[in-house]
Amino acid sequence: MECEVALKLNQCIYIGIASTICLLITQKANAQEKQKLNAVNTKDIGLITNIPKLSDIQHPPTSIKDWVAQSDPTPPQIKITSVRINRIDDNFELILETPDGEISAPETRQESNNIFIADIPNAVLALPEGKEFREDTPVNGISYVTVTQQESNNIVRVTIASPGNLPPIQLLNQSNSFTIAVTAASPNIELIVTAQKRPEDAQDVPISLTVIPQQQIEDAQIRSFQDIANNTPNFSFLPTTGGSADFSYYSVRGLNNFNFLANQDTVGFYIDDVPFDYGGFLDVGLIDLERVEVLRGPQSTLYGRSSPAGVVNVISRPPSNQPEMRISALYGSYNNRELQLSLSDAIIPDQLSFRLAGAYKARDGLFDNTFLNKPSGEQSQITGRAQILWTPTPEWDISLNAYASDNDNGNPTFSRQNAENPFQVSQEVDGFNRLSTNTQALKISYNGDGFRATSITTRRFSNQNTLVGDNFPGDLLQQIIGINSTLWSQELRFQSPESADRLRWLLGGYYESRHFNVVDDTFKYTDAGAVAFGLPAPGNDRVSAEQNRHTYAIFGQIDYKPIAPLTLFAGWRYETADAELDRRRVFVNPDGTVNPSTAEVRNNTINSDVFIPRFGLQYRFNPNLMAYATIAKGHRPSGFNYRADTEDTRRFQEETTWTYEAGLKSSWLDDRLSANLSIFQSDVDNYQVLLTDDFGFFRNVTNGNVKVTGLEFELKAKPLQGLDLIAGIGYVDSKFKNYTNPFTGGDFSNNRVPFAPELTYNLAVQYRSRSGIFARAELRGYGITYFDDANKVKQDPYALVNARIGYEGKKYGIYLYGNNLFDTRYITSGFLFPAPNVTAGFGDPVTYGVQVSASF
Repeated sequence: MECEVALKLNQCIYIGIASTICLLITQKANAQEKQKLNAVNTKDIGLITNIPKLSDIQHPPTSIKDWVAQSDPTPPQIKITSVRINRIDDNFELILETPDGEISAPETRQESNNIFIADIPNAVLALPEGKEFREDTPVNGISYVTVTQQESNNIVRVTIASPGNLPPIQLLNQSNSFTIAVTAASPNIELIVTAQKRPEDAQDVPISLTVIPQQQIEDAQIRSFQDIANNTPNFSFLPTTGGSADFSYYSVRGLNNFNFLANQDTVGFYIDDVPFDYGGFLDVGLIDLERVEVLRGPQSTLYGRSSPAGVVNVISRPPSNQPEMRISALYGSYNNRELQLSLSDAIIPDQLSFRLAGAYKARDGLFDNTFLNKPSGEQSQITGRAQILWTPTPEWDISLNAYASDNDNGNPTFSRQNAENPFQVSQEVDGFNRLSTNTQALKISYNGDGFRATSITTRRFSNQNTLVGDNFPGDLLQQIIGINSTLWSQELRFQSPESADRLRWLLGGYYESRHFNVVDDTFKYTDAGAVAFGLPAPGNDRVSAEQNRHTYAIFGQIDYKPIAPLTLFAGWRYETADAELDRRRVFVNPDGTVNPSTAEVRNNTINSDVFIPRFGLQYRFNPNLMAYATIAKGHRPSGFNYRADTEDTRRFQEETTWTYEAGLKSSWLDDRLSANLSIFQSDVDNYQVLLTDDFGFFRNVTNGNVKVTGLEFELKAKPLQGLDLIAGIGYVDSKFKNYTNPFTGGDFSNNRVPFAPELTYNLAVQYRSRSGIFARAELRGYGITYFDDANKVKQDPYALVNARIGYEGKKYGIYLYGNNLFDTRYITSGFLFPAPNVTAGFGDPVTYGVQVSASF
């Protein structure tokens, strides 16, 4: 019996000694882990902890009682009994206080570059006023600050949200308090983008790139692609007319979508990863945005779609982990009214969250139709977006995004370019333009230590119905358009992890199915119209067509740093596509009988394949200055002109572009000043040109050569606290080379390419004071712009001035605005019809209004 007791006692002693050794090892490991944690993100987050005293060091237990007490795995909880904000100018400190000693070091992370989270372990929030602390807009540049108790465990969470990128944050741990210092008024200009499918500073990207962050989007009231273009050099976006526009012509670096009969656009437009195309489908509302990235030059090795002129990438605000609601309302000239609302919250904290956003805007017509005694060109648009974000683990993000936009607009109204009052017209027909679009996107992302993977599945459906009168006294004809398009796309990407530095790689695949259905493309001639256009009788000249295109591509890029300041990169893309056309043209008589005008086309096909390379290098001379040079190929596939009657005019050739570019990117004065310059030349073979027929209607497509040279210069500066300067200028010389119109024989070599302004510039001066005063002035200008290949229809250089002034409180703002303050007259489109007269669409006149906004 005594032996058994002695044996058990020896076992207890051995266990105690072993436990003591394990405890010492564990304490050392925990200290090392804590030291690693404190060193995380030393650029933006610094952690300073007190040096432990000798009395603070835990000693191993010397008795069984002490050993049993220390073996309890549950550490004591720290009660946080006070939370307060200490403001220092435009910066602030968030101070958490406790009577229980030192607060444990938190685990910190960032979400979407604009949300900072600090999780404090073994803590209980015991505030006398309630369970949660929240303050909206504690200083300018911070959306809200919250301190909450997490129900699932003993964690107190601190959340700091910014409307843009997060400012520098420091953590300071002291006895009986924990301080988070936020330098919200930091003058640094640093924009994180994903232009190359990885998060990086915009100044490190070797691409001519314009980034519009969230705060600038709100200050400049950017709600459409046209608004984006107004703030981007060498990017123009011109609706056919003010008010209700049935089509939008754009140009990036002198390459445009004037050939609206083409099967693929020159610019890739993306809204939350969903590709948009065709100028008639781009009049959509952009709401609740986080940022916009405009990439100029061929983009084919990083994006699913090949885009020879550039990419416009629109990123909406992601769901938040805290309750968030915003509302704004606007009223202005021409009974202009707008309402926006957004709501976001977590369903399951840290795992499942949602975001909802919606907008309504409407305006009376800008034109006065004296014949019908009513306004013409009214607008009405409803836009909505819903997103669910699921984060099952820190490595995985799964998001489902749905978007819808519906336009119910009035007559697309045109006038004579030389009219004394272009906003007064006399029309017998009051037409309409209706556009509806809905999209769905499923994005699955994995961000691991060894690699990253992304899958993006999208669907977009767009439907447009338009009725346009001839805009002249004496009803001659009407144009009736009914078009719908269904697009499915699947993109897969594998790439190096975010931590990769010397060698970075990306490999992707892309599939797209596009069904473009022309239900109705009709010119309806009246009796007078039949006589005027030499037709034997009135009736409907109707074309209908179905076009199907399937595109398959693989693409990739490798970046390699042989030495620290030098990066070499090479990308490639192999793409194959097949297109099919069915087409009919008939003449419908007034009695309903149908006469075929041409033979019906069935199963007409085109197949193409192409290899698209991109090469370049970038060299960083010092932390403030970087230079880059690239050579890239762009490609626009061959296709069918569904309006053409004969086989020899029905097909147009593929368009090939070689672009040579060099640029400088710089940041100065502790990043308070950034200045970027790029120069380029593009040689375009078989540029696709849209031409008119004998009646002045766009019906023919041909090919010609084009040479483009130009530059872009952008500057952003913060010379004083609260003062921002934003400027950009773009010059482009886009001309035809060796080009003859095959239908008229006219030699148009050295003529300027249509819809490509020679000069674009934008300047914004903005001041936001500590007292809440806000003021912004904008200047936007355009050089000479031609609207036809013969250069007979043009708009001379012009400039527009806008202004906005208001007062901003912590949770609200009220503003007055004025656009086109000097009521400048300018045209956005023009064509010879009926020749020699110029029919033109006019831009908006002067408008005024008031806006209020609030956050909760």
